[in-house]
Amino acid sequence: MERKIYLSNTPLSKAREIFWSKALKKEPDLEEIGTTEAAGRVTAEAVFARLSSPHYHAAAMDGIAVKASHTFGATATSPLRLNLDEKAFYIDTGGLLPPDCDAVIMIEDVFYPDKAKPLEIEIREPAPPWQHVRSIGEDIVATEMILPSYHRIRPFDVGALLNGGIFKLKVLKKPRVALIPTGSELIDPIKNPEPGQILESNSFTFSAAVGEWGAEAKRFPIVKDDLEQLEEVLLEASSKSDLVLISAGSSAGRKDFTVKVLEKLGEVLVHGVAMRPGKPVILAMIGSTPVVGLPGYPVAAYMVLELFVMPLLYYMQKQRPAENQILPSHSSRRVLSSLKEEEYLRLKVGKVNDKFVATPLPRGSGVSMSLVRADGVTSIPQDKEGVEPGEMIPVELWRTASEIENTIVCLGSHDLSLDILFDHLKRKGHGYSLSSAHVGSMGGILALKREETHLAGLHLLDEETGQYNISYLERYLPELELILMHLAKRELGLMVKEGNHLRITRLEDLCRKDVVFVNRQKGAGTRIFLDFMLREKDLDSSAITGYEREEFNHLSVAAAVAAGSADAGLGIRAAAEALGVEFIPLAWESYELAMPVSFYNSDRCRALLEIIKSDSFRDSVEKMGGYDLKQSGEIIWRSQTKVQP
Repeated sequence: MERKIYLSNTPLSKAREIFWSKALKKEPDLEEIGTTEAAGRVTAEAVFARLSSPHYHAAAMDGIAVKASHTFGATATSPLRLNLDEKAFYIDTGGLLPPDCDAVIMIEDVFYPDKAKPLEIEIREPAPPWQHVRSIGEDIVATEMILPSYHRIRPFDVGALLNGGIFKLKVLKKPRVALIPTGSELIDPIKNPEPGQILESNSFTFSAAVGEWGAEAKRFPIVKDDLEQLEEVLLEASSKSDLVLISAGSSAGRKDFTVKVLEKLGEVLVHGVAMRPGKPVILAMIGSTPVVGLPGYPVAAYMVLELFVMPLLYYMQKQRPAENQILPSHSSRRVLSSLKEEEYLRLKVGKVNDKFVATPLPRGSGVSMSLVRADGVTSIPQDKEGVEPGEMIPVELWRTASEIENTIVCLGSHDLSLDILFDHLKRKGHGYSLSSAHVGSMGGILALKREETHLAGLHLLDEETGQYNISYLERYLPELELILMHLAKRELGLMVKEGNHLRITRLEDLCRKDVVFVNRQKGAGTRIFLDFMLREKDLDSSAITGYEREEFNHLSVAAAVAAGSADAGLGIRAAAEALGVEFIPLAWESYELAMPVSFYNSDRCRALLEIIKSDSFRDSVEKMGGYDLKQSGEIIWRSQTKVQP
């Protein structure tokens, strides 16, 4: 099949205008439903009360119903006595006032002066007319409007409707969204995939998202890379739905059929939008049904959902699109961006001292964890080349500002124990969370210097002293008052594929021509340790095939070895065991947390320390293998003074 290139590089705002102007021509359908099921739905017309609430004069308190004029003259020094069932009547909250009664005296203000006369009560102050009485229509008056047209019904609206005698009402039908996953490589997520197979997860993400936005999703079975089958399914979906979402097949690959089919069945309005991720999006119409062809990569697909589908679904329901809070934050690093597209950058955000700091997450369209870990997103305009360190950027939050303020930020070297620490912190219920980003040990030191983090995870070996981290803090951060806390000792070594068919047993084997290595990024403590070991053994890094290939954490290195794209990598035992690769031990190293003294003295750090010193945390980490946490939580060093054990 002829390869299809993008039809355009349409600016985002223009693409939205073109698509929405066509997609919103059809008016929504209506349906009548029971009021008890109406929460979250949108009224199709104004709703007027059929019943007053209350529809009778009702007691607002437990007590005695009376005629107000019968109580006049009562005082503490000259009380009045009334006979029950003659001029006073017991009544409960919500009860119907007896005839000729127009006030209620609270039971606390009723006295019984003579035990021999149980039906005689005494009152010591008068009751004005309508005291503690809910008169007819106090809440709702019959014929008044309870809700206007196009109002999304909230839980308390349901109660008001029922109280107003509305037991059924007309609402807008939920938009019906058809989800069509495509690709011969896809399988349903019910078993582990074989090599060459991919779990189909996008449509389930789409279903959850459109459900949250008020629509109703129907997922079609996976459509293989077959032109006729895709055409058949698209015809059925477009005839029965208000919106069709096609997952994958929107790009320019040999088996990306979506554009060809849409051109045959309807009109392609836009193919290719100047945005990243999400550039190959297709916006089309089949008759009166809008169709969106989404990229297969999960991050790209979700950003298309956020920018095109979410607003469209809200407009279909006569609602304004939801707006997240915008939080001005300082970028923690430089980010270069293409002038060809508007880029949407996922970010971790935290408040350090008095400023909010945003740290960019991996930018790949296939890195779904960048969505999971993101606290928010910012857009870099098409006419801007990027963002400079410290530059103020607007962050659209995906979490609340209060959650951000209670987040402990940890930038630096990656360690699996940080994930466990985060989990235990959430379980403890202090209201704090831990946000970590992997920028390498040196990146952590620079983040401390720029006041962009509360903690820095470090494992930097000093070649001369054999100590970890202290000399680096003294050299690069002499002006800061810092504390260095021990978190764990961990076992470092070579990771090789299961079976070790290349018989790699020592560092020297990395220089063999038949061995492909995968390295850590520059500035990572693991890479610094590797370079130290290479110099110790007089080995030339240029002789190592793959030395320049970089991954940003231990698990990624282990994954590369497990997948066979590398024969060996340097990392920790826990990562090797997690990914099922063999481990050749080389050394034990110290992984430590550096922090300002001001943070160490804070409530957040005290909550963190409580967990770090707990047996449950230590057991959870040591269970992964290759960890020793006997000294976790101990202060190793404070500013220029080493703490004696």
